Amino acid sequence: MKKGSINYLIILGVFSLVAIATLQLIWLNKTVILQKNSVEIQNREDSLNLVQFSEKAHRALKEVLKEISKRKADSSSLYESIRQKQTNYFVVDINEELHPFYLENLLKETFYNENINQDFQYGIYDCFSDSIVYGNIIRYHNNVTNKEGADSTSVQPSEGLSWKKDGHYFTVFFPNVGAHQVDAQINSFTPWVYIFLIVLLVFLFFGFSLSIILKQKKLSEVKNDFINNMTHELKTPIATIGLSSETLLKNDFSSDPEKVKRYASIIHKENKRLENQVERVLNVAKLDKEHVVLKKSTISIHELLEEVRDNFEFNQEEKGGTITLSMDAVDDSIRADEVHISNVLFNLIDNAIKYTTETPLIKIRTRNESKYLVIEIEDNGIGIKREDLSQIFEKFFRVHTGNLHDVKGFGLGLYYVKLIIESHKGKVEVKSTMDKGTTFIISLPKIA
Repeated sequence: MKKGSINYLIILGVFSLVAIATLQLIWLNKTVILQKNSVEIQNREDSLNLVQFSEKAHRALKEVLKEISKRKADSSSLYESIRQKQTNYFVVDINEELHPFYLENLLKETFYNENINQDFQYGIYDCFSDSIVYGNIIRYHNNVTNKEGADSTSVQPSEGLSWKKDGHYFTVFFPNVGAHQVDAQINSFTPWVYIFLIVLLVFLFFGFSLSIILKQKKLSEVKNDFINNMTHELKTPIATIGLSSETLLKNDFSSDPEKVKRYASIIHKENKRLENQVERVLNVAKLDKEHVVLKKSTISIHELLEEVRDNFEFNQEEKGGTITLSMDAVDDSIRADEVHISNVLFNLIDNAIKYTTETPLIKIRTRNESKYLVIEIEDNGIGIKREDLSQIFEKFFRVHTGNLHDVKGFGLGLYYVKLIIESHKGKVEVKSTMDKGTTFIISLPKIA
């Protein structure tokens, strides 16, 4: 995918997310407004219903008081005797004693006539005995009132109220009547949480998808670079072998065996180089952290470094270059795979030679540090840019070398270095300064 296409995708994705979030917020805002209006309407209806209920209850209790006055010759005032203590509590003053059964039937009949279809409970206060007796709760169901509940003294609806202690009166309590205000804030909390979670999930999904796309793009670029590098690396020795072979076939060198030997040497050398390149690619392709097989033995790093120095001086005899060893480690013995550790050191020195515009000057130092044997390899190369330092150990990654167009490789060397060192439970770090050089620091566990 082209860079421009990814930019368009990001812009389109962000625009879509903003549009979704905006629409959701508009929808949520309208929902909240409708909910608030609904709550207000409901509260008004409840308030109106309570007012209507209060009026009905007053009329019904006046009728009850009238009937009591007729049958009991009670001279209680119809207007001052009825008092509403709470929304669902009523007190009616009377002058004479009243039988509970008579009051119960009278309340049932009067409430039925006034269409008061509510459960209720009554209580009668007797000033002579200074006690109040409560009746059972009268349940209303399908136009029928039935007694339900515990004994007459078990329910105390008037608790918390201050009743007078003189005269006679009865109370009526409606347990299911009350002003229930809807908590708009609690109800509107859920939609906000809902929209927040939805938008968060969408953003997380978009971010995850975008990261996958960018990784795939980077991987595609790395693979293309690898294919180009591999083609170049393999093409050069093949061309050299072909040219040398063609020369031997077209010319008669029977009188000059030295030329035959020279061309044969070139073919052998290039064939070996081609074999090494193919072998390197195949070996690194097989190397995974789960499949690295190490044949560990006790080895001396100092002896290994001396062999590396001898090999370097032999190969650089014509071009020059030096390796300086400062072996300060007191204990240089480790348990490691000698072949892999040797390859690691040769890889780093090979890089030091390739990535320099001057005569290679390599300094190798060792020291003991806590539980580790530390090896530092410092060169005088072109250095590595800061933005590349975090990627140099990735498979197929190659540092841009500026004018050094003859630097060959697949971008597998440092990946191999990191893989092998970590397989030995060690660690590798790098420090670099542009145009001054690079230092690789390898830490390997000492023998316990």
